[in-house]
Amino acid sequence: MNYKVLVNKDNLVKDKYLDKIDLVEYFDILDNKILVEKQTLESYLELKKFLEEENIEIGISSAYRTLQDQQEIINEYTKKYGEDFEKKYVAPIRASEHHTGLALDIRIKENGKFIVEDKKVLKNIKPYQQIEKYFHKFGFILRYQEGKEDITGYSYEPWHIRYVGKVVAKIIYENNWTLEEYLTKFSGVLVINKKKGVTSFDVVNDISHIFGIKRVGHTGTLDPLAEGVLVVTIGKATKIAELLTAKYKEYIAGVQLGIKTDTYDIEGKVIDSKEVPDNLDLEKTISSYKKTYLQEVPIYSAVKVNGKKLYEYARNNESVELPKKEVTIKEIELLSKDKNEFMFKSLVSKGCYIRSLINDIGESLNTYATMTKLTRTKLGKFTLENSNTLDDIKNNNYKLYSIDNALDYPIVEIEDNLYKKISNGVKIKNTYNIEDKVIFKYNNTILGIYEKDEDMLKTWKNFN
Repeated sequence: MNYKVLVNKDNLVKDKYLDKIDLVEYFDILDNKILVEKQTLESYLELKKFLEEENIEIGISSAYRTLQDQQEIINEYTKKYGEDFEKKYVAPIRASEHHTGLALDIRIKENGKFIVEDKKVLKNIKPYQQIEKYFHKFGFILRYQEGKEDITGYSYEPWHIRYVGKVVAKIIYENNWTLEEYLTKFSGVLVINKKKGVTSFDVVNDISHIFGIKRVGHTGTLDPLAEGVLVVTIGKATKIAELLTAKYKEYIAGVQLGIKTDTYDIEGKVIDSKEVPDNLDLEKTISSYKKTYLQEVPIYSAVKVNGKKLYEYARNNESVELPKKEVTIKEIELLSKDKNEFMFKSLVSKGCYIRSLINDIGESLNTYATMTKLTRTKLGKFTLENSNTLDDIKNNNYKLYSIDNALDYPIVEIEDNLYKKISNGVKIKNTYNIEDKVIFKYNNTILGIYEKDEDMLKTWKNFN
């Protein structure tokens, strides 16, 4: 169920969405049966209970509507108030959020009676304003805000709330956005502590679902066996992914000696075994890999040779010459040893395969070595200590880095005279003594990232 679905005059609800709504029965303020999307009703009841403790009683006057229901309302308002009023306050068929079951028109009881809207559009606004601050705590937003009519296409409706989930509702409330603004403006960088057994793509899908944002990516793929730091980009932050792929990454790895698998890790097929020599000088051998060398890319990898990924050759039992890449092991340290197993920590350059490093160490020890576990503890400035789990995010307990906070480049707040040039990506003189890249902002909003080009600055990415 997509709780962040956008339905308005430009985004009509589709039949495939209508077919999937899980509707349950409830009762409106007149004690008539109504239908509400299941999770929306559960959250509404929590909101209702909370407000009762604040001595405020609310009820629902309208919830889910069929296409036919909406047409009847259009006819009624046109007849009663005229076509101009109807077009201003009533959504066309398929443009109403009520079709989703996620929207509720609520009424507040005052002096024993529920407040209703009239031709003058609510004489009693203050009671609604008193409860607006609570909506996001239960996953709701005030859908049609005052002063945002040009964005939503509808006049201010203090009684119309919409369920989007607690994570998104909090973001919208804190930024004073509409749903339209959220879906276009929300962006940033998340540092995820990926669990073992899931792919990096799985994490991206989960983040996309939680926030309702389609543009989500990641930097530095982690295999399902691996866990730890995975940097995820959202919205406009996907443009800076390559800048977040750090030169060096830190890992802690577990190793078993004496066996070799086709994937160089413990989840692969064992293809050979070898006796482990006595009295190995493990610490000296590991230390000898603090160097730059040509590392052979493992066949179970996504590196392409002649337009085909290496793992495709492996799965088809096709022979291929494995490419070699220059990698640097900046730091490497033995952490522990127990019989034929050991743990080590390393700081390695981009493109280094820890599985291959372990295989190389095994050869230097005159035996085999296979990776049993892997945790990425650091990727550039991002560490495991400041990462969040998916559960943290679902519970609204996470840190989102803005684009400028995620990068370590100078930030320049420009004046009005440069706004148009930067917005259009025009080259400008390097009067800021920039040596690499610079982030240009206007009214605290990123317009673009420029880079040095001799004595000029040229656009690298435009965010306007």
